[in-house]
Amino acid sequence: MQILSPPTSNALNLKHVLRTRRLGPTRVSVKCAYAFEPASYGVGSSRADWQSSCAILASKVVSQEQSPSADNGGTADHVAAVNGHKAAVSDFQLVPIGNLAEANNKPLPPKPLTISDLSPAPMHGSKLRVAYQGVPGAYSEAAAGKAYPNCEAIPCDQFEVAFQAVELWIADRAVLPVENSLGGSIHRNYDLLLRHRLHIVGEVQLPVHHCLLALPGIRKEFLTRVISHPQALAQCEHTLTKLGLNVAREAVDDTAGAAEFVATNDLRDTAAIASARAAELYGLNVMADGIQDDPSNVTRFVMLAREPIIPRTDRPFKTSIVFAHDKGTSVLFKVLSAFAFRNISLTKIESRPHRNRPIRLVDDANVGTAKHFEYLFYVDFEASMAEVRAQNALAEVQEFTSFLRVLGSYPMDMTPWAPSSRGD
Repeated sequence: MQILSPPTSNALNLKHVLRTRRLGPTRVSVKCAYAFEPASYGVGSSRADWQSSCAILASKVVSQEQSPSADNGGTADHVAAVNGHKAAVSDFQLVPIGNLAEANNKPLPPKPLTISDLSPAPMHGSKLRVAYQGVPGAYSEAAAGKAYPNCEAIPCDQFEVAFQAVELWIADRAVLPVENSLGGSIHRNYDLLLRHRLHIVGEVQLPVHHCLLALPGIRKEFLTRVISHPQALAQCEHTLTKLGLNVAREAVDDTAGAAEFVATNDLRDTAAIASARAAELYGLNVMADGIQDDPSNVTRFVMLAREPIIPRTDRPFKTSIVFAHDKGTSVLFKVLSAFAFRNISLTKIESRPHRNRPIRLVDDANVGTAKHFEYLFYVDFEASMAEVRAQNALAEVQEFTSFLRVLGSYPMDMTPWAPSSRGD
């Protein structure tokens, strides 16, 4: 199986993660300099005179914004009484701050950041910026839309770029796959969950509905190859054979990227396995609908954010943790017992090599030196961290482990779904 590189898309890449934000228009400010003779006023009256000058200055600035004094027949030398003092406006000097800076040869202080400069995340999923891996038309984009309706989806060319987009405030959330009902776990994202400091704030399960796409007017007998993501090719292997497509299978980075590759290069002998939305976006024809071998094909995505959510007990919650221990797999039984004794159901357990300590040496005088692989264990269990039983379970787990981290406590996806039906 050959590997094809899809054409360069507008997806966010590592070279363009940092972006600058243009500040608002320059604001013109003025500074008040009130000329009075200290000998003419007592020490106690200087503060009142300073307040008077600022009040008169404010009234003059407002009058200048509304209309010039000459237009209304007014004069610049009218007399105002403030705090019991009479003073002509001509006695006050309006000195632009910019001129003061130039005269003193000192740079202006930077403009303070405002709430709008920081672009905080909107509430209730309205216009959230959600990062996903792939190009428009990918299943990850559909998962982002299901998790956050009406969001602004931001495509990224790699999983790690999606993590960095959230960390650098380019995106507010990330929606990334972690496991598929047929293909198993996406190990890359489990490793990135540990490397980055984002929190799982939700999950969404998306049924996968594969379609065979080709350029308009192309018939099946004209095809010589089919391209898609390796898992999509494996999930449609038997159906492709039943359709009489004895063609080469070649892998690309993602399903929607395969559709984009066919459309961009006008490949009339190549079909792609992707979603129906990808066909709509790239102007391809759906040659066969629902070509997955197993209709119960579901991918689970997690929603990531910079801050965790507050766990609750009024709805089903799931908690994800990762831990490691120094005494080998014999401790794993004790860790799992902490959940079993409290009637906490585990929904997933996944082991990954411990990158910092991949091998553990054990010296025994009788049998010699043995080498054991060290692992990290990822566990999902059905309980909220707001529940006392979950807190007690983790307290017990911490006694047997050298490392424990809660990746997130979040609501479970309870939306019903129906298996994908195969098209005619």
